[in-house]
Amino acid sequence: MPKPIPIGTRGEARETVEFKHTLTSHHEMLPPVYSTPDMVRLMETAAFRAMHAFCEQGELTVGTHINIEHRAASGIGAEMVAEAIVESFDGRFYTLRVSVRDEEREVGRGTVGRAIINVNQFMEKLRAARPAD
Repeated sequence: MPKPIPIGTRGEARETVEFKHTLTSHHEMLPPVYSTPDMVRLMETAAFRAMHAFCEQGELTVGTHINIEHRAASGIGAEMVAEAIVESFDGRFYTLRVSVRDEEREVGRGTVGRAIINVNQFMEKLRAARPAD
């Protein structure tokens, strides 16, 4: 059984926006701004970091849901900082409040859900669910 994760526990993740993080990298007609999928990845990384120290050996956390808003555009070179704060636990799933800022403003916000899994048990269930060849 994992250690309980205190409400208010925080995690952070940072990155500098590069071309590979922009919409243009997906299609040349799109503007060179920070993409929503990259913002979500940064939020999920911050959430993972908030919870990981509380996992026992053989455990880790996985995402279960996400509800976010991408509120402002950021370009190449912007320094992005994501923060995740454990907000609640319902007995199985944790909800974390997440936000991403650049040097000037809030870029995105919302909530993500995560659950603690035992990696070996998870992989066994995955293998059992695959159809036989």
